[in-house]
Amino acid sequence: MKYKAPGICPVCGEKLSITKLGCPRCSTAIEGDFQPCEFCRLPEDDLNFVKVFIKCRGNIKDVEKELGISYPTVRGKLDAVIKNLGFDIPDKETTRENEVKKAARSEILEQLSKGEITPKEATEQLKTL
Repeated sequence: MKYKAPGICPVCGEKLSITKLGCPRCSTAIEGDFQPCEFCRLPEDDLNFVKVFIKCRGNIKDVEKELGISYPTVRGKLDAVIKNLGFDIPDKETTRENEVKKAARSEILEQLSKGEITPKEATEQLKTL
């Protein structure tokens, strides 16, 4: 039976590197400093979630049904995977600010296209966002 290689050092919590590879057929061994893929480092629960997410083609409703969990739980699991892959997750406040800025930008461009403001005024307003 083969076991999944640990991705995190149980002593200090640092990411582990692979230092030796071996061929089970001919016993050839290769030593070096090899990095496993990011997905190999994911905890088993996260990896299973990713498999279901991909199987469902990213459709959250289908993921909910497949795993028997709620929408907020799917989002929480997705956020955990994103974090474990090393990406930042913007907080709700940042997301809301970006939505407000996007709406304001659209409004300014709409005013410009209708001729309600000049290009110079639009530029100045966009700079202040």
